[in-house]
Amino acid sequence: MSPSSTVAADPDVVSCALAPRHESVRTAREFTKLTLNRWQLTDLFDDIALVASELVTNALRHALAPAPVSAYAPAQRASGWGRRGAADPISRQLDGPHTPAQAGSSPLIRLSLVRRAPQVVCAVSDPSTNGPVAREADFIAESGRGLHLVDSFSQSWGWHPVAAGKVVWALFDLSGGEG
Repeated sequence: MSPSSTVAADPDVVSCALAPRHESVRTAREFTKLTLNRWQLTDLFDDIALVASELVTNALRHALAPAPVSAYAPAQRASGWGRRGAADPISRQLDGPHTPAQAGSSPLIRLSLVRRAPQVVCAVSDPSTNGPVAREADFIAESGRGLHLVDSFSQSWGWHPVAAGKVVWALFDLSGGEG
């Protein structure tokens, strides 16, 4: 899958719709690299790409997990992305033109990058209303440290519910990163 981005009228707000496939993590990294190159912020690539990868991986693993289907009702899937909550400033910044999922199609996740000097926000939207939960770090396990990495590599992070799920965001400082 090649990165399919939509750019709002503001070139400092970009987003990329991602399919519910493991290859989307690579697509998220490619999209992040292209965007940071365009913004001349290549010094921030390693940190932001790592966080984007972790947030997309979490969305794939937890937000898009198959829901149990009743034997008496046809399978129902998210019908796309609705208008995000107008009271939430992060949601308003990330709202803009997007490619909605077609009715009956698999739910999408969306990676958004927002540059507002002196910061960059990396955000991943998904259709789940469940917030992320950092587990106690198990340094022997092969997984479970993603949110600890997000916390370590970003200035701050958090999440907000939106009309069609949630958005998990991480904030990066531009100091020393602008070219």
